[in-house]
Amino acid sequence: MKVIISGGGTGGHIFPAISIANEIKAKQPDAEILFVGAEDRMEMQRVPAAGYKIIGLPICGFDRKNLLKNVKVLFKIYQARRKAAKIIKEFRPNVAVGVGGYASGPTLQVCQQKGIPTLLQEQNSYAGVTNKLLAKGATSICVAYDGMDRFFPAERIIFTGNPIRQSLAECPHDREECIESLGLDETKRTILIIGGSLGARTLNESVLAHLDVIRKNSDVQFIWQTGSYYSKSIQERLAEAGLPGNLKVTEFVKDMARAYKAADLVISRAGASSISELCLLGKPSILVPSPNVAEDHQTKNALALVNKDAALYVKDAEARDVLIDLAIKTVADSQRLDQLSANVLKLAKPNAASDIADEVIRIAKK
Repeated sequence: MKVIISGGGTGGHIFPAISIANEIKAKQPDAEILFVGAEDRMEMQRVPAAGYKIIGLPICGFDRKNLLKNVKVLFKIYQARRKAAKIIKEFRPNVAVGVGGYASGPTLQVCQQKGIPTLLQEQNSYAGVTNKLLAKGATSICVAYDGMDRFFPAERIIFTGNPIRQSLAECPHDREECIESLGLDETKRTILIIGGSLGARTLNESVLAHLDVIRKNSDVQFIWQTGSYYSKSIQERLAEAGLPGNLKVTEFVKDMARAYKAADLVISRAGASSISELCLLGKPSILVPSPNVAEDHQTKNALALVNKDAALYVKDAEARDVLIDLAIKTVADSQRLDQLSANVLKLAKPNAASDIADEVIRIAKK
């Protein structure tokens, strides 16, 4: 069995794709899997590190603010389609999986034109442009939210949830061990602040604006992932203002499984993968959706949880003023934390990667 998995551009696309690939290999050890991504994006490093071959396409996303720049984008799409056709002719897949992002468009379009069955995995509550364009020719569409029939043909939708990194679900350590390994105090409540590998400006500014508040609430401790983009400037500002003893600052959290296990409350953006992780791990959270994403889909992701009392929500524009105070108040309320945890666990789909892999294999054999 030969499978192409295409998509990427962010960790939110790559980690689920690798999880699906791992499940396919577990169920069909002789399966050949080829990834197709975008040149110069993070999948070109992450996928080989996971043990899979990947070929990059010369493609980028549309510039929604400067339309004149899209002349170059159209030429890249033409080049990418030609390269995708060559890849497909040589590899001869039985099925192609699209995990979203502009990198999946050319590959899956060519597959559909050649009669090769395709499966789409839509991670967000508001469907991405590429998946909406590909849906008409898709055999199956795996989704993680209710109401996706407003974007896709209802008869082809399978509610699977989103795959997450296996390492997060399989953390063998208890909370006390994780707290100790991170150099934290097990007698204090812990708030984890994560803004992705590059960081999130709003979350970082919210912390910097409330260093005195953090310092005064010494019965609470924070793990703050600043992200690589902001790390240097934040270190300079902390050198001037002074680092509170209960604030642990790191550019990147290397062991997210331990950080999640240690946390009583998580402050996060509302990307699809992050939300799926919070659901599976049953973590109470305050979600601050990024306003800089297509169709404002992070707000829609967040509200899908908020409407079921499974998370708290702060608008990006209001976060600098209210986020830290709300976090400190919430983490001190054991009953509220338990309530949020119980409700978010109800939304978890722990077998997502396995269910998607089963559907990929079914389509390929059919």
